[in-house]
Amino acid sequence: MLQKFLSIFRPAPAIPRLSAKEIEAKYPKFRWQILESTFIGYAVFYFVRNNFPVVSKEVGEALHYSREQIGDILAVTAISYGIGKFIMGSLSDRSNPRIFMPFGLVLTALLNFCFGFSESYYIHMILWTLNGLVQGMGWPPCGRSLGHWYSVKERGTTFAFWNIAHNVGGGLIGMIAAYSASYFGWQYAFFIPGVLALLTALYLFYRLRDTPQSVGLPPIEEFNNDYPESKETHEEELSMYELIVESVLKNKFIWVFALSNLFVYMVRYSLLDWGPTYLKEVKGASLEKGGASTIIYEFAGIGSTLLMGWISDKTGGRRGMVSLLCMVPIFFAFIGIIYTPPGFIWIDLSLFAVIGFFIYPPVMLLGVSGLDFSSKKAVGTAAGFIGLFGYIGRTVQAKTIGYLADHYSWNVSLGFIVCSCVMAIVLLSFTWNLKPKS
Repeated sequence: MLQKFLSIFRPAPAIPRLSAKEIEAKYPKFRWQILESTFIGYAVFYFVRNNFPVVSKEVGEALHYSREQIGDILAVTAISYGIGKFIMGSLSDRSNPRIFMPFGLVLTALLNFCFGFSESYYIHMILWTLNGLVQGMGWPPCGRSLGHWYSVKERGTTFAFWNIAHNVGGGLIGMIAAYSASYFGWQYAFFIPGVLALLTALYLFYRLRDTPQSVGLPPIEEFNNDYPESKETHEEELSMYELIVESVLKNKFIWVFALSNLFVYMVRYSLLDWGPTYLKEVKGASLEKGGASTIIYEFAGIGSTLLMGWISDKTGGRRGMVSLLCMVPIFFAFIGIIYTPPGFIWIDLSLFAVIGFFIYPPVMLLGVSGLDFSSKKAVGTAAGFIGLFGYIGRTVQAKTIGYLADHYSWNVSLGFIVCSCVMAIVLLSFTWNLKPKS
């Protein structure tokens, strides 16, 4: 029964090769179609994942949740998302993104509806834990798609552009959730994004395709002349053992990037999970300004992600080196937030922008490194493994910041993130000279 259900996700088979004229005409159109649809789809995954942190203070006040309880919801969601990203990554490497990704959006939308209708802490914990698992159906099919439609020599720039989906989705939901809650009640911060997710799932099913071979086109390496000797119309899918053990667990480079990602994600999600609450409680910000901090933080990373992706390509794919250089100004920006007194919200928001500007290139580049140092047939698994460590980091910071803020102070919580930033810098120093395999 389970095998029959999973069969609906199986990769689309290769079909006979189109004529040379048709290939020249259709390949660029399909490449844009894949980039555009995965971009929109992944941005909307953020609508139904990052909505809770924006209104967590309002949910807590309405339902009498403590900061530690809010931190627990964030923590279990983070670890379940990390696990889901790894498991779903392995499944997505053997699945058709056109089916896999929209199905994930439908599931997460339904869980958002249930969350809005519930007022029980334990039910909220269960629902958001499940939401974390199905959210793992977002990034891996995107990685599989981009890995098949864009080649090594254009990977940094392409992934940099695509990675803006994080910022667009994460930034817009800050305003969507804040204004939905402000005008209609906290429940609508889950209902409205849920409706948007369902509509996007239909769009993805219409636009997405699987591999180039599934629509009669040659592999991207052949089309881009990365290695012209490749003339195969079909590429063998890897077994689960080859995906998980050979491509990931025995790959020392993947381990280095995964451990680095753990601390990068601690830094990244500290302001996404707690930034709006911190500004409202410590710096006197309104609900709308708390939501604005999220869009400022997210949108600040757009230009830098494009720039650093291009630079990483121009430096021969030294993603670790570029990531390390980005973490240094983040360290000083957090020090600035700690020492900025209440009443100067514009300074805090400016420092949020600085951190957002520099944090997203490492987030993107460490994910790309999973593709650089593994097979394109294992990109979902490798990225899922690196992402698992990232969300272990998010889990630790979510639980720790809530605990430290409740039992000590917000400054102690931020000091913990400063230490995480230092650890990220130390680990990334080991990746300074790493370049992708040819």
